[in-house]
Amino acid sequence: MPLVRYRKVVILGYRAVGKTSLAHQFVEGKFMDCYDPTVESTYSKMVMVGKDEFHLQLVDTAGQDEYTILPHSFIIGIHGYVLVYSVTSLRSFQVVKTLHNKLYESRGKTRMPVVLVGNKADLSLESREVKTDEGKKLAESWGAIFLESSAKESQVTQGIFTKIIEEIDRVDNSYGREHNCLLM
Repeated sequence: MPLVRYRKVVILGYRAVGKTSLAHQFVEGKFMDCYDPTVESTYSKMVMVGKDEFHLQLVDTAGQDEYTILPHSFIIGIHGYVLVYSVTSLRSFQVVKTLHNKLYESRGKTRMPVVLVGNKADLSLESREVKTDEGKKLAESWGAIFLESSAKESQVTQGIFTKIIEEIDRVDNSYGREHNCLLM
């Protein structure tokens, strides 16, 4: 019987980028066409990644902008972050950069497990304001994973949350190797 490991992940981004739709698709396997704006919701799901079982707790936040003060609850006890923007909104892309900078400063400039998600990739090319390459470059500059998604597609959405679990383990396990620390 595998040991169940606990992971707490915060989903952040500008308003109306699809944070709640992604969380709901992941947990319920359904796309919600409409819902009230989120204040803050928490979802839980058991997830198998490789041979390990994880109890994943997702904190779905209200939409942020560049002036939002991030509460300590988004920093303390958090294992990883899913930062979401809409490929149809340049503003949401700019806000996600600011949010990453705030997290980086708040966490003491340590490496953070992050998955950057360009959501609403299913919408028409004419409505796209952020190119795929721009998202990739931003994620590379952070040392983060990048994915484009549609909250309507369950398989892609599942991949986002599998990737953040893998990224949490990768970042957590790399500290000792990179700094040549020896635990005795």
